[in-house]
Amino acid sequence: MKPAPLDHVRASSLDHAIESLVAGDGDAKILAGGQSLVPLLAMRLAQPATLVDLGGLRDLDYIRDDGSHVEIGAMTRSRVVETSPIVAGALPLLPAALRHVGHVTIRNRGTLGGSVAHADPAAEAPSVLRALDAEIVATGPAGRRTIPAADFFQGFLLSALDADEILTAIRIPRQPAGSVVAVEEFARRHGDFALVAVFGTARLGATGEIEDMRIGVAGAASTPLRAEAAERLLVGRSPTPDVVAAAAAAVAEATDPAEDIHAPAEYRRHLAEVLTRRCLNRLFTHAERNAAA
Repeated sequence: MKPAPLDHVRASSLDHAIESLVAGDGDAKILAGGQSLVPLLAMRLAQPATLVDLGGLRDLDYIRDDGSHVEIGAMTRSRVVETSPIVAGALPLLPAALRHVGHVTIRNRGTLGGSVAHADPAAEAPSVLRALDAEIVATGPAGRRTIPAADFFQGFLLSALDADEILTAIRIPRQPAGSVVAVEEFARRHGDFALVAVFGTARLGATGEIEDMRIGVAGAASTPLRAEAAERLLVGRSPTPDVVAAAAAAVAEATDPAEDIHAPAEYRRHLAEVLTRRCLNRLFTHAERNAAA
């Protein structure tokens, strides 16, 4: 199929893009990398009257480290984020997750901001941002505001962005020094969206207890999930098999997966438990090896 007829506006500035959204009166869509929106247009699942193209806004393409946070411009390509030395040093969980996004050709075109704004609960980036306490920067006619990732994702493909706002940046606190990361996904084919994915990062103390723990889960609820109950079970304890098993069960308990043609809800819940156990075991094995080195 082909997209329905629409007007294409090539934004010359951020102000121009916002003005075009306002003029669209709720019937305009933002085009960033196009890896999510273009297929929806082609299948006519999305039929906006106006497409506001951000492709020329180079001032939204950057990665900056201010010492406490890394800020990533919305138009920064996923592959650039994945291969950035700044991101690797400050936010190792993010590039580890982005390596699982589609294929390299997709990551070369897709933008981090576009993925986050699309708010697909099966996507990698939203769940990582939830786990890392990121903030989403939105800009509209009223100016700039910052939205915690915990509040940004509100439902399936539904975010806190107003119709006349543009996601312009993502701010993520630096991970603690010595953090280790692991990602476990299960997909039908390489490059497909995962049926369930688990993203973990941890830091162990000098005596082997867990000092910091973050767990994000994709594909297991209508929004990206942060498994805070499981995190609380782990922090302050040694990562014994029983503790890991209890945390994995807590993750499964926190899920509310959909049932669709790809998998029943109970199967996704089972996957969440199995993948969490694998993820945690990888994390703690890595941390113990680092401590012994």
